[in-house]
Amino acid sequence: MTFSMNQKVLFKHCDPAGIVFYPRYFEMINDCVEAFFAECGTPFEVLLKSAGVPTVQIAATFTAPSRHGDQLVLALDVLRIGASSLDLEINADADAGAARRFTANSTLVYLGVAGRPTKWPDALRLSFTSHLRSTP
Repeated sequence: MTFSMNQKVLFKHCDPAGIVFYPRYFEMINDCVEAFFAECGTPFEVLLKSAGVPTVQIAATFTAPSRHGDQLVLALDVLRIGASSLDLEINADADAGAARRFTANSTLVYLGVAGRPTKWPDALRLSFTSHLRSTP
């Protein structure tokens, strides 16, 4: 099941040319990941008291510009659940899915209190499984 988050493009996201300044997309991606973890039952404000989930790899392809006022839908799929890592794909579309704006692939790693990779807690791993993209 794909996790989706709506994002209106705000003035703060745009550069003087009136389009989204690409680093703002990475902030939107992080907002989507944070909302995803909350949906999975572990909001960041709880998780970050005893652990961390840094992004250790990210790649993005930008396919069309977004402008102030555009309504985007960020769709997050889990591609792979490792012992302590999580591979995600996030697609952002506008116009009810008719216009892809970007695709991003990232890897997160769960770090324990010692700052070392640690196995995902069972409850969180189970929540991720419900968002795992099935392969055709």
